[in-house]
Amino acid sequence: MEIRIIEERIKEYKPSGKEEELNAFKEITQEIILSALSRAEFFKYAAFQGGTCLRIVHGLNRFSEDMDFVLFQPNPDFEWNRFFHEIGLEFSGYGLRLEVKDRSKAEDIIKKAFLKEDSFGQVLKLIYERTRSDVQVVNIKLEVDTHPTMGSDFETKVIRFPEPFSIVVQNLPSLFAGKIHALLCREYIKGRDWFDFVWYMTRNTEINLLNLQNALIQQGPWKGIMLNIDYNWVSEKLREKIETINWDIAKKDVQPFLRERQQRTLDLWNKEFFLELTNSLPRD
Repeated sequence: MEIRIIEERIKEYKPSGKEEELNAFKEITQEIILSALSRAEFFKYAAFQGGTCLRIVHGLNRFSEDMDFVLFQPNPDFEWNRFFHEIGLEFSGYGLRLEVKDRSKAEDIIKKAFLKEDSFGQVLKLIYERTRSDVQVVNIKLEVDTHPTMGSDFETKVIRFPEPFSIVVQNLPSLFAGKIHALLCREYIKGRDWFDFVWYMTRNTEINLLNLQNALIQQGPWKGIMLNIDYNWVSEKLREKIETINWDIAKKDVQPFLRERQQRTLDLWNKEFFLELTNSLPRD
């Protein structure tokens, strides 16, 4: 494999500056990681989920940092180390230098690994010249949930870069269930969650209510409470949450992950906008 494949791929993004170019390279590294995991048969045991899944598989119009996965069956003994060799080989094929570390503890439910690439500035012929003050390192965090919430549905998707390969992903209703869980249960404001919410809502995405219900019972303020949720319940709780959000903080969080021309969409963000959007949820 040749480094020029990555260089040509970056040009396809038509980045308007250094930050967009760096985000493009980060996404390309994520695709290379997925290719390596597919080659290592990782997707026999786990599925891709989260914002980066939405971006790469479904074309979500924002960049995403971390890569989230979920096992099909509980396995507290899962270890990332068995997949590091294949990931390293994939990157070395492009002349890129990768450092990988498993930062998981035996008792962790979410097993984490950190990947660092710090040679791209010397290896790649970038569109925008980088100086010493620019970011020189790309960090990607991998997380896998070893205690999956039951009720999720999955499907197989084909990724076309760096060459065609298949992965297993949560389907959109199950992904939306995970996003609603994050919106209702996250203890801090993450504007990227609300950006994704808008994306789902404008596509009339259904929510996997069983998966959401199980997630709420498993983790968060409703942990251990035997819920029986419906769309009316979800709408009510979302409206309560929307009333508490500082939308200036939410906008600031998501701005670095949007192209410059997309940031004007954030001008719509306020309490009334999201309350009106929530009215579009189905009624039971």
